[in-house]
Amino acid sequence: MKGSCRRGISVFLLGLSGIFTQQLFAQSNQYNIIPYPTSLTAGQGVFTITGATRIDAAPGKFDNEVAQLNQLMERGLGAALKTGDGAKNIKMQYDEALPTEGYRLNITPNKMVMIARTPAGMFRAVETIRQLLPVGLENKTAHLKSLVLPAISITDQPEFAWRGMHLDVSRHFFSITYLHKFIDLMALYKMNKFHLHLTDDQGWRVEIKKYPLLTQQGAWRTFNNQDSACMKRAKDNPDFEIDKSHIIQKDGKTLYGGFYTQAQLKELVAYAASKHIEIIPEIDMPGHMMAAINSYPFLTCNGENKFGELFSKPICPCNPATYEFAQNIFDEIMQIFPSQYIHIGGDEVDRTEWAKSAECKAMMEREGIKDLAGLHSYFINRMEKYFNSKGKRLIGWDEVIEGGISPTATIMYWRTWVPDAPVKAAKNGNPVIMTPGEPLYFDNPADQYSIYKVYHFNPIPARLNKEEAKAIIGAQANLWSEAIPTESRADYMIMPRMTALSERLWNGNAENYDSYLKRITAQYKRLDALKVHYRLPDIPGIVTENVFTDKAVLSIKKPMADMTIRYTNDGSLPEAKSMILTGPLTITKTSGIKLAAFTPSGSRGDIYTLNYKKQTLAPAVSASTKPGLICDYYKAYFKQTSLIEAGKIDSTFTASNIVVPASVNAPSFALIYKGYINVPQTGIYTFYLTCDDGGILKIADRMVVDNDGLHSAQEKNGQVALEKGLQPFLLKFIEGGGGFSLKLKYSFNGSAPVEVPSAWFKN
Repeated sequence: MKGSCRRGISVFLLGLSGIFTQQLFAQSNQYNIIPYPTSLTAGQGVFTITGATRIDAAPGKFDNEVAQLNQLMERGLGAALKTGDGAKNIKMQYDEALPTEGYRLNITPNKMVMIARTPAGMFRAVETIRQLLPVGLENKTAHLKSLVLPAISITDQPEFAWRGMHLDVSRHFFSITYLHKFIDLMALYKMNKFHLHLTDDQGWRVEIKKYPLLTQQGAWRTFNNQDSACMKRAKDNPDFEIDKSHIIQKDGKTLYGGFYTQAQLKELVAYAASKHIEIIPEIDMPGHMMAAINSYPFLTCNGENKFGELFSKPICPCNPATYEFAQNIFDEIMQIFPSQYIHIGGDEVDRTEWAKSAECKAMMEREGIKDLAGLHSYFINRMEKYFNSKGKRLIGWDEVIEGGISPTATIMYWRTWVPDAPVKAAKNGNPVIMTPGEPLYFDNPADQYSIYKVYHFNPIPARLNKEEAKAIIGAQANLWSEAIPTESRADYMIMPRMTALSERLWNGNAENYDSYLKRITAQYKRLDALKVHYRLPDIPGIVTENVFTDKAVLSIKKPMADMTIRYTNDGSLPEAKSMILTGPLTITKTSGIKLAAFTPSGSRGDIYTLNYKKQTLAPAVSASTKPGLICDYYKAYFKQTSLIEAGKIDSTFTASNIVVPASVNAPSFALIYKGYINVPQTGIYTFYLTCDDGGILKIADRMVVDNDGLHSAQEKNGQVALEKGLQPFLLKFIEGGGGFSLKLKYSFNGSAPVEVPSAWFKN
């Protein structure tokens, strides 16, 4: 947007005092709308809205949308606009030729015309107008004599019908007020499906009148290991503090949790519907049912309720009482949620107890079921028939296709390590919603690449032809809450990533990325007004483990001009009164620095811990070598790389680069790459190691990058001082299961990171 767009934003703010000119909109042909419209043409002049302006709507077509627009008018002008004809009015017109959520918006100095076929389309037009109005309307501080909109012509419609967000309220509970806020953010950015994950092992969050123990007991727990992990992190970040409003004392115990009454959820559904957002409830079965089984143990095959090797024990698909229970549950769920969809989960099922059950063996023989995956599918298919009998459609996670699934079920794809799953489902005729863990699990920590990966995510698998691709109805992002105990942390994890996804799904164009980055920077002021605790842009070029032979210079390029960079050098966390980094900082001795960016409103970005270590150049070694690295392959599960050597080597091969070969196909494994790296120049090298799960990098017997442990894909970096020539090289990598990622890049003396050339590796 450069300077002209910043001036445009400033003038909008000046508009709070009524200062607008026709020329200001001509200064920029870029408008800070997200998602960006399909077609936008700037006009000449402005349209001024005053208390005398009228809203003239097609009779009986857009009553809710008139009310939604008037909410904006009332915030800005202090009073809603009257309806009827007027000299300079706002028209809401009906056009049967427009698509379901499509609209046209034509603003001239004389009038504003909004055109749509459906109320949903008209509401999307209202949200576009909202983003063109002053930010002050969001926090209701603007009571003006007039509101000004630029002359503009927009034709707009979404690329994908399903533009969703998911929220897990089971692992950690969120207030009903926060769910309203979540819906408001979705509406602002034209998202339309809210997937509400209401039950899991850790808590049952929806009132079921027929089974009151589900919430009397199942909605509460003593603190578990996930809560303890959050408490530990809260020492450095208040976002991880357990919300005290969800803690009670009962029978001498401290219990944590909560639930929503049916009345609360029905009101929430109506609120979402007014913004044309459909709430899809998920009651996860047959696995993830520990919270229910605690109160109703007859649901399992043997009455036990415990965790297996990976997952909790499921309910029994061979017990008639299981189906009676499930149907009673869903009968009440359907009364709360009018959505056409019901999500049954169906993922991560430990089926081992089914294999031991005499009832299950008898049922499998009676029904001609060949294996436990088929028994799993029997349960899902039987429940789908029940849903269909009630006029509902079933959604399941992609595991439900393994034993066979009817083509009428909708499949939600999440397992990135099973790339055939959405292809198989689409070819089977199933509607598919794309929600792969990478990059659409927003509970995975964000980094400097997250926004780019979300924005450039293509929902259509490459192996589908044009006709098959029609099965892909859209995508959504998921927010699982194991490590998200507060509403503030939830904000931080979804924003601004949700805006990138909204634009990708609305206009399907990844070529607007540079424009998007400028527009989202302008949108931060609106998010500030909405009190959204969004994640600030990353400070570029940060290296966490630094070395130097003489001195190092810390120089920061601020990602936003109005940021202030504050730092400490005593181990304490940067606060609003910490020292300001005003220019390059020279480091001449081993030390540590913590720094963070602060906005004018006081929001603090990520805290970066930078370690500096004085280091001599590692001398090169002499050796007779061959191309490539020696790689030892271990078919076993390891939690840390330090445990690998205690295992048994399955095979050894030569690797030309740091890539996991296709022959490595065990669900859990480890690799040790060893040999030499032949560096072409003397100096400071920075290495960037991306791992899912964990890895470490040593060069010249020095720890360079420690990215150990079981975690999602994340990049860590570090430096080492090397002389030109051969240097001993060791890289250890572990994969715990569920898909892997391994990448190694380098930079030299501050150059841009690139992949390490294969020619450098020797053994």
